[in-house]
Amino acid sequence: MPLRGPELLLLLLCGLRAEIQEQEVRAMVGSDVQLSCVYPEGNSFDLNDLYVYWQIPDKPNTYSVVTYYLSGNNSAGHSDNHYKGRAQLSLDSMKRGDFSLHLRNITPQDEQKFNCLVFRKSLELKKILEVVVTLHVAANYSMPVVSGPSQDEEFTLTCTSTNGYPRPNVYWINRTDNSLLDPALQNSTVSLNERGLYDVVSILRLGRTPSVNVGCCIENVLLHQNLTVSSWTGMFTGTKDSFTENPADGTREWGGGAVPSILAVLAVVVAVATGWLCRSRCPSRSYAGAQASRPEVEVTGVSSPSVFTNLSPEISLCLQSESELTCHPRPLPLSSQEHV
Repeated sequence: MPLRGPELLLLLLCGLRAEIQEQEVRAMVGSDVQLSCVYPEGNSFDLNDLYVYWQIPDKPNTYSVVTYYLSGNNSAGHSDNHYKGRAQLSLDSMKRGDFSLHLRNITPQDEQKFNCLVFRKSLELKKILEVVVTLHVAANYSMPVVSGPSQDEEFTLTCTSTNGYPRPNVYWINRTDNSLLDPALQNSTVSLNERGLYDVVSILRLGRTPSVNVGCCIENVLLHQNLTVSSWTGMFTGTKDSFTENPADGTREWGGGAVPSILAVLAVVVAVATGWLCRSRCPSRSYAGAQASRPEVEVTGVSSPSVFTNLSPEISLCLQSESELTCHPRPLPLSSQEHV
């Protein structure tokens, strides 16, 4: 079928050369992204003098047009239905030399090389700008879920993670020394779901051994992200943050909330013991009227409060009668906090 319209014009214009700029952009699935294509000299442009194309490779040596703007048009057009309603050019921005493509609702299929081509009619359709933008698409995998182990002749653990992009790397780790387990012990299946994202299921089989702490790791290379969940084989089963004893051995759970409870109990025990020691070593006192002797703390030879921390204080039991004041000094040991 003969070419016509924007495809024919684009084919004729692609033979003209301009310096090519190359860029790389990352975007998350479902997000919006702007692919930059800006004329470097910051000129102002007449829209009636411009031909603008954004295209992606289709077949060898052929391209599919994502969106375009032709001289004299009031709006941009689209040739690829996959980008209809998602790819947009700003006419106001193009007047200022900004021909960037705004792409909405990113999908895994958008991982392409996008070519921006700009021509000027007044320069005999000379190509004044060409930019190639490589779009890398990524999606976070779900936190791995490890189920098992089974109670057969061998321990079987299953690790699942879903809705990630690009294709993941899957590892099983011996958490005791962080070494990788033999790949021959695992069987991993990675598949594309209806959203174009990857789901992974990995099965680890181990011979019956004493308790071993293993971890399932899902690596997203593009995001530099590792998601790891640990699980005990044998005596315990568990998740990333807590471990639960096997029901055959009891129902106690150990998690992050147990530590504060234990510390609180210890604090109460220490407080009670301290109070008991104080009561046993210190004389009991009771109010016996205005004529009773009054114990007072007295420090002698101190000229300012700042000197007090450099001295070994004494406690003096001073008994005051009607005729005289009699004091009996007693050494008071310094605590570790009172030394300088």
